[in-house]
Amino acid sequence: MAKGITTREQNYSQWYIDIVLKSEMADYSPVKGCMVIRPTGYGIWENIQKHLDRMFKETGHQNAYFPMFIPESFLTKEAEHVEGFAPECAVVTHAGGKELEEPLVVRPTSETMIWAMYKNWINSYRDLPILINQWANVCRWEMRTRLFLRTTEFLWQEGHTAHATEEEAIAETEQMVHIYQKFAEEYMAMPVMVGTKTEQEKFAGAVKTLSIEAMLQDGKALQAGTSHYLGQNFAKAFDVKFQNQNKEQEYVYASSWGVSTRLIGGMIMSHSDDNGLVIPPKLASLPVVFVPIWRSDEEMELVLKNADEMTQGWDKLFFKIDDRDNVKPGRKFNEWELKGIPIRIEIGPRDCENKEVVVVRRDTGEKVTMPMEGLLPKLEALLDDIQDNLLANAQKRMDENTHIADDFKEYKKAVKTGGFYKIHWCGENSCEDYIQERSKSTIRCIPYNGEEEEGECIVCHKPSKRRVIAAQSY
Repeated sequence: MAKGITTREQNYSQWYIDIVLKSEMADYSPVKGCMVIRPTGYGIWENIQKHLDRMFKETGHQNAYFPMFIPESFLTKEAEHVEGFAPECAVVTHAGGKELEEPLVVRPTSETMIWAMYKNWINSYRDLPILINQWANVCRWEMRTRLFLRTTEFLWQEGHTAHATEEEAIAETEQMVHIYQKFAEEYMAMPVMVGTKTEQEKFAGAVKTLSIEAMLQDGKALQAGTSHYLGQNFAKAFDVKFQNQNKEQEYVYASSWGVSTRLIGGMIMSHSDDNGLVIPPKLASLPVVFVPIWRSDEEMELVLKNADEMTQGWDKLFFKIDDRDNVKPGRKFNEWELKGIPIRIEIGPRDCENKEVVVVRRDTGEKVTMPMEGLLPKLEALLDDIQDNLLANAQKRMDENTHIADDFKEYKKAVKTGGFYKIHWCGENSCEDYIQERSKSTIRCIPYNGEEEEGECIVCHKPSKRRVIAAQSY
């Protein structure tokens, strides 16, 4: 166990905060509810951006940027939207020493601003589709915050697309939630459930919301990404029409979708341990660290020379040689373990004589000796193995902690211990409210393309056609 880190068994919530602070992922801001993302954390966000941005562009999307200030009147144009976001909005009423003619809302999400612009850009079916993504910050005035998982200001991406047909917009919505699923599983090593949100849980202003739901180490769920089919709601609110091929005026169909720095919180809670952070290699800004060991100037010269020669031609972003001479090797070991670096390489005078190094993998702590010659491809293969191992462990945890529940009393007791529960639900809001009020859990999603299964609602015993996923959540 690392010094200053509460164990998961003692206090899981405090363990998480200790990991974030001690590994220098983030720190509290002087502004309540906000955070400062430190280089360790921001490097991971940069890799999330890099990989997701490529996936977006491979599917035809382009990046743009829209203002963070939104006229208050814009939010009121879509009734469900304003009702959903009004309590979380920060509003600017004065600027330049004067009261503004119209208050400005600090962006909680950008549908209204973007659709005000789309009205100027869309006239004909030839102008469609528009496939735009934005990397930005947003502000939602949260009452209870937690670093990365829920903060007043956070970083995210938000995609906003416009289409000529309902079929295209729905296909876009489904495509993007599966891109999020692929990213979560292939890059974050975090398996997810894909499904549809209930009417009560869907995005304010959407016709339908799809989500990916992750299970963290304490068994709680995390909504890790969402994709919304908006229908013609925002097009009607902002009067965005186009002339179709039959020369008829028609409202545009839309989707929006997004993930945020909440993913980093999910990554931490999925893989880290009592010794500190564990980073999946594909997201690590520094996959490999060499820790040279010496006791004299002569040994230092020998060890550093071998480390330099060994890494000639390597990608400078792939590795670091920790040549600090004012920090002892043991402290370096603890520091890099705490920061979750996937591979640590120990190299001392005897290793140089034997032309070998000691390689330590962060996920298991296993140490192996490898020859210096041909080391790079071996490290690359080991990183792949670490990535696969993290995903396998997370998948095993999800499988072992996904249960079937048919009795509400038993479910209410069991869900407190964590896990996903497949329950029957009749579809009524009253039963959904009952589940939330009595068990402090929610219906996370209706599984995407889930198999039909006749049953009885766990609350009212009315007929149910399929099971839904329920859990306590962050």
